[in-house]
Amino acid sequence: MAALSDQLLVIAIMSYVAAMVGHAAEYAFGQRSHVGRAAAPAAPVLVGAGGPSVVEPELPSSFDPPASPPDKARFAGWFAVAATVVAALVHLGALATRGLAAHRMPWGNMYEFVLSVTFVGIAAWLVVLSRKPTIRHLGLFVALAMVLLLGVAGMVLYVDVAPLVPALKSTWFVVHVSAAVLSSGIFLLGFVPAAMFLIRSGYDRGKRSFPYSLGARVPAADVLDRLTFRLHAFAFPIWTFGALIAGPIWAEAAWGRYWGWDPKEVWAFISWIVYAGYLHARATPSVKRTTATWIAVVGWLTMLMNLFGVNIFFTGLHSYGGL
Repeated sequence: MAALSDQLLVIAIMSYVAAMVGHAAEYAFGQRSHVGRAAAPAAPVLVGAGGPSVVEPELPSSFDPPASPPDKARFAGWFAVAATVVAALVHLGALATRGLAAHRMPWGNMYEFVLSVTFVGIAAWLVVLSRKPTIRHLGLFVALAMVLLLGVAGMVLYVDVAPLVPALKSTWFVVHVSAAVLSSGIFLLGFVPAAMFLIRSGYDRGKRSFPYSLGARVPAADVLDRLTFRLHAFAFPIWTFGALIAGPIWAEAAWGRYWGWDPKEVWAFISWIVYAGYLHARATPSVKRTTATWIAVVGWLTMLMNLFGVNIFFTGLHSYGGL
């Protein structure tokens, strides 16, 4: 089962790559593509002396605009969605076989935790996409996040299947970690529209350098802003329960204290403060939406620190990375 899980992970990554390529093709060559518009030469215009401009009725073949492939581009987009669904199913299979091989929930180390968080993120994305298909172009960046995180998990964080350390053998393991996995996966998805909102806002203000040039094809800024807020508002109470309620209760049962300022506890609290700050800023009319969204981006950076940095660079009671 462990070997099958490893093979399924490779297939999942390749499927996410296929989805990313499909989304990129639609992004670049779609009917409303910024790239396609830029490629079309301007039609020649005849200007009469003192009279209105007159468009030449018959253009030479050299001035014919390039054929637009909207149907093929749309097909590439839906191929990308189908590839994402396949990747998510294979991703789930990699998690399930890993759990069967270990005879436990697959959350015992950083490798398994990243696999679980990314699966929640992609499952949440498919739910959001089914409700609002017009945001399909965001799939390019969601698939990119999946490829990067799963690639790091497979190449850097991978460890062989092993039993849980004694401290994790508790009913609270399922309660606490499942809440952390669920909220972290939704925060991961929420980071994508947050980052793209900042890019789209810059594009709307006339910025055309990279990365603002990516804003040409993403949804409108207000759509991205609302999606960012809703995802974070949904994930925040789950993170509150998992990190600041279930975690301390389990800590008291396992270590005899509710809170000990362990590095993982500190960074979980920092993430909670930052995300609370985002929700407060987003609900305050006097705070610019770009300012509030930057707080959400910083929140995801603290989550990455909590996931990777604490386990790699610090020693504490929560350092179960397994590296």
